[in-house]
Amino acid sequence: MSGIVLSASVRQNLLSLQSTAQLLATTQNNLSTGKKVNSALDNPTNFFTAQGLDNRASDISNLLDGIGNGVQVLQAANTGITSLQKLVDSAKSIANQVLQSAVGYSTKSSVTSTALTGATATSLIGASSSAATGTALVNDNTSSAVAITGSTKLSGTPGTASNDLASAITSGDTLVVNGTTFSFVTGTSSTGTSIGIGDTVSNLLSAIQTATGVTSSITAGAITFTPPAAGLTLSGAAAAKLGFASNIGNSLSGETLTIAATGGGTATSITFGLGTGQVNSLNDLNAKLSANNLQASVDSTGKITLTTTNDAASATIGTIGGTAAAASQSFNGLTAAAPTADVTAQSQRSSLVAQYNNVLAQINTTAADASFNGVNLLNGDTLKLTFNENGKSTLSITGVTFNTGGLGLSTLTSGTDFLDNNSANKVISVLNSASSTLRNEASTLGSNLSVVQIRQDFNKNLINVLQTGSSNLTLADTNEEAANSQALSTRQSIAVSALSLANQSQASVLQLLR
Repeated sequence: MSGIVLSASVRQNLLSLQSTAQLLATTQNNLSTGKKVNSALDNPTNFFTAQGLDNRASDISNLLDGIGNGVQVLQAANTGITSLQKLVDSAKSIANQVLQSAVGYSTKSSVTSTALTGATATSLIGASSSAATGTALVNDNTSSAVAITGSTKLSGTPGTASNDLASAITSGDTLVVNGTTFSFVTGTSSTGTSIGIGDTVSNLLSAIQTATGVTSSITAGAITFTPPAAGLTLSGAAAAKLGFASNIGNSLSGETLTIAATGGGTATSITFGLGTGQVNSLNDLNAKLSANNLQASVDSTGKITLTTTNDAASATIGTIGGTAAAASQSFNGLTAAAPTADVTAQSQRSSLVAQYNNVLAQINTTAADASFNGVNLLNGDTLKLTFNENGKSTLSITGVTFNTGGLGLSTLTSGTDFLDNNSANKVISVLNSASSTLRNEASTLGSNLSVVQIRQDFNKNLINVLQTGSSNLTLADTNEEAANSQALSTRQSIAVSALSLANQSQASVLQLLR
């Protein structure tokens, strides 16, 4: 081949034809691959830049599977919470059935006082009459005792010409008039219901009128009290020293009654009387008793009966005390008996206990089954998701334990639970708390799911951006490459023709030699 000599024109046409063939081959390769940069030799900058973009897109794409699994884990947990909420509502419905069922006791715990003369629903402390007159009193004049007057002092030293009550009122004594308590103190001055023992009978009577509206008079040493309306109550140590019986009107006036906590209620402390905060009517008494799961009634004879409410039907009334329970008083010696269970009603309640416990068992199994791919956010597992290729963008979702223990629920015991309304209400309160906990966790899961889905969409869009950028650097314009291919084919045809012409000129010289 080296011995073959080509003319300059032939060689030039041959080189042109070879160049065209090379360009045509490149164009055809671009058309077949769809890329204008197929190797680093084509364009090193674009090739390696595009390769870096493709690698990052591939790394992020590999993370999408994990993110997608994370979405399903969250969906599984959310589905579990939805089911748990329904089960809690079912348990709550069972507890509400207890409230709607018959009282579980045929006889509730109760106590009844002795008959209180004049006691009615509107006035438990009753009244004696429209007025009351005490026995005549004399002063402590040792030479010649005479009937007391308004100037007689409540206390003093007996002696010649002295004018004090023979039965002196001492510091610490009290006098209760229509529910208002007057306290006697050392000294001669009086203020409001605080009376000095050295003050006069007249000033005491004036203080009583001012505080209670009860008027008075003294006739031949006897004090008469006249109330502004029918009825007068009078009690206290000072009453006898003023010539009256220790209790005028009713034994409850000024008396106290205490009842220990009953059925988880609040211990009760009551003072009977007409003063502020004191108890006179049946409504007043029931208002005081309600916090201790008790209610009161009064019959036509004036007997007051205390009974547990339906909320605490299983309880026994607490210890009764106070001055109203002292010797010879209305509530003396009262001890409440335990309630009598209703067998049929308690059997129904035991059935509800069994139903409730069955629902709780389903809560445990549901929480344990709310997993996806081995991850259960309702069983204490933690889900960690990675969002970028270098692992710096992550989200850790800490799971919760939503079995009965985690929700604060516990199984009930037949014969101990659901005995009365209070026990049912306690269960309902716990269920309400569990329901609130489930709602809060559902909100948290929803927030996390929203974040994960946003990042999932972001990564998909970012992959598209990276791949588009890579394509912009390496992809060929098929329209341009097709035009180039057509032009090169035409050029190749022309080059072949030119080469043919160059060879024809040499053939003409050969004809001359012949």
